[in-house]
Amino acid sequence: MPELLLELFSEEIPARMQQRAADDLRRLVTEGLREAGLETGQARAFAGPRRLALVVENVPARTPDVVEERRGPRVDAPEKAIQGFLRATGLTLEECDIVDDAKKGPYYVARIEKPGRATAEVLAELVERVVRKFPWPKAMRWGARKLKWVRPLHSIICLLDGEVVPFEIEGIASGNSTRGHRFMAPEPFTVSSFADYEEGLRQRHVILDLGERASIILARAKALAQETGLELVEDTGLVRETAGLTEWPVVLMGTFDESFLDVPEEVIITAIRVHQKCFALRHRQEDGGSLSNRYLLVANIEAADEGLAIVEGNNRVIAARLADARFFWEQDLATPLMERLPELDEITFHAKLGTQGDRVRRMEALARDIAPFVDAEVEEVALAARLSKADLVTEMVGEFPELQGIMGFYYAKKCCVPEHIARAIADHYRPRGAADEVPIAPISIAVALADRIDMLAGFWAAGEKPTGSRDPFALRRAALGLIRTVLANRIHLPLAAFIENQVRTSPAFEGDEEKAKKITHDLLAFIRERLKIHLREEGHRHDLLDAVFAAGEQDDLLLILLRLEALEKFLDTDDGANLLAGVKRALNILRIEEKKDKRAYAWPPLNQLLIAGEEKALHSAIARARAKVEKAIQAEDFEAALAALAQLRAPVDAFFERVTVNAEDPTLRENRLKLLAGIRDVVRLIADFSKIEG
Repeated sequence: MPELLLELFSEEIPARMQQRAADDLRRLVTEGLREAGLETGQARAFAGPRRLALVVENVPARTPDVVEERRGPRVDAPEKAIQGFLRATGLTLEECDIVDDAKKGPYYVARIEKPGRATAEVLAELVERVVRKFPWPKAMRWGARKLKWVRPLHSIICLLDGEVVPFEIEGIASGNSTRGHRFMAPEPFTVSSFADYEEGLRQRHVILDLGERASIILARAKALAQETGLELVEDTGLVRETAGLTEWPVVLMGTFDESFLDVPEEVIITAIRVHQKCFALRHRQEDGGSLSNRYLLVANIEAADEGLAIVEGNNRVIAARLADARFFWEQDLATPLMERLPELDEITFHAKLGTQGDRVRRMEALARDIAPFVDAEVEEVALAARLSKADLVTEMVGEFPELQGIMGFYYAKKCCVPEHIARAIADHYRPRGAADEVPIAPISIAVALADRIDMLAGFWAAGEKPTGSRDPFALRRAALGLIRTVLANRIHLPLAAFIENQVRTSPAFEGDEEKAKKITHDLLAFIRERLKIHLREEGHRHDLLDAVFAAGEQDDLLLILLRLEALEKFLDTDDGANLLAGVKRALNILRIEEKKDKRAYAWPPLNQLLIAGEEKALHSAIARARAKVEKAIQAEDFEAALAALAQLRAPVDAFFERVTVNAEDPTLRENRLKLLAGIRDVVRLIADFSKIEG
């Protein structure tokens, strides 16, 4: 079958937009082909500084013929209705079929045959539609054209089975030619297939695949570092960014003056990364592991002088950037961190939530309350919280926002704040992302939790919670950070009380006690939902998650995890599997009968109506199990609670073997259904077993 090759060639596409654009191109084109009735083979998209490309295998030459069946009016309908139906379908009455409906009588049916179209015709329309409506985060017009693209669009390749699919978009005609590297092979050349296209680009110093370019950069960077006895400070994001900035990546090594190493290494790493997209290098661990005054840059050209001029130019720029950073460092050290606190009252955190100073005072009060739950010293926690945002007003963080917290740590140490307290200023921002570790020191944990709880409660009180894909204040990330910190450190936290207190003290809150509780309830539901997603991504079974979360609203996140872990372990045993079968049988019967009777049955049954010995034995077993389960839960021993439930297995099996629940006597039937309700109640202390599969 034919192959589709599409290339959109333009001026430089920002690296941060390339991968998303490639994914969008593949999605939009394949969806359009599918909607036209064309089922294709594999589709692969590529992105680089100057081009988006797509290859789709096994594209049919034509769309299939289709027959559309349209139901019309009844045969005895008014003439006006019948004529309207005929005009809409373009058929005569003789061309329509008559179908007899047993209930509604005979009616007309139009069967309209639509022949297939040449795929080239479909593609011409589809590609123009995709280009005109492409979802760039930012796009521009140029010249007199109305077309919007991320940067000026120069040419379009659109080949189907090697032949050009002809169309034109505002003077840009589709064709079969493209260009290689801007400097090393700028002349146009023609292509006839994807293999021809990819190899032609490679011969002209363009590596099409971004992943391949990234692999080349990383491998060469590591090799260069090793050759000089150094180690690469690995940065996955920077590897991908430099791969997006280059078509033919060439890794070179530069140097800067050793005197700059007096500045904290994070400053140097950030400065050369942000301003020059360069990689830092450090000495090997056996040589001390300190930062080196050498660095790596990624050029987009093989220069005749082997990159000497490029390196020299880059060295000069980096020297200037590091001189600025050293100036910021020295200026910031002139003012002790504690003296900067009043400046936070001049920075608005959020229009409805006051200043950064207001936020810090709320965080400090909350951190004091959290401290006993994480075994931290209250006054140390308070000091760390008080200083946690002070570096936001420093010159260094103003220039490099990525260093917030990190600079606070260094500046606090310089002010003679004990290192373990200063460390909390940096650590309270963790985890900064999915791959980052959570804080583990008690002071850091307390401040980190206070930060996220205040943030979530404040924005919920301000009515700024996330909606759909919109989350401008990164509240989902804040909730996940809270969850990961609590679970990783096995912390029992009365989350509802802390949230409600922060809601009440938020400047955005206007309302009564009932409203505060409603906001708290809503936020807790959001956090529990994020917890469920997190645990599912960690590999826990979705049905067991549903079972545990359905057992009741809980604000102690660690208890939810402990329930889940104990339930997973229990169901892997014979007792667990057998009990599950018996309990699910009881729950199914109860659900069916309650639906039939339009009422709910509730424990306890009447003792005098327990006739059979198996009924009496089950009644006693439920009562004993309930007492043991409640005691075990109080002690947070969920394994013991499930072991107590396991003792129900024999009496439940015996009951179903010898007792008929739906007895002819309605009084006995009701009493036995109440007995089953007792089983439901006692297992729901742990989880809703009806949600468990199997």
